[in-house]
Amino acid sequence: MPGHNTTDTRPAPLVHKGHTSYVNSVAFAPDGNSLASGSWDHTVRTWDAYTPSAIGQPLTGHTGSVFSVSYSPLGDIIASGSRDKTIRLWDTTTRRQVGQPLKAHTGYVNSVAFSPDASLIASGSV
Repeated sequence: MPGHNTTDTRPAPLVHKGHTSYVNSVAFAPDGNSLASGSWDHTVRTWDAYTPSAIGQPLTGHTGSVFSVSYSPLGDIIASGSRDKTIRLWDTTTRRQVGQPLKAHTGYVNSVAFSPDASLIASGSV
């Protein structure tokens, strides 16, 4: 058929399975080799970007849906914002929470982002 591409060489979509509810946010690590996801199941998960494999166990601590995830510029920290009105920071090497939850919002935290030098975290809430 003229004009129709019958030799599509794009790779098949890669499906990562592991959350037990809806996924609200995904972000690639700066090196592109992994990604993080935040879910209604209150967890953050990390994934190999090129295989359907989870990296370690879910990062737990939020008591509400995770609406936003963001990697720091070096990829060593993930910030997560949640319906529980907190921001949590996660060390990507140890997979442990860094410090106490940040509690400055009076509403759900639906967006988090690092500054280019990682000295600041911006967040938005409802």
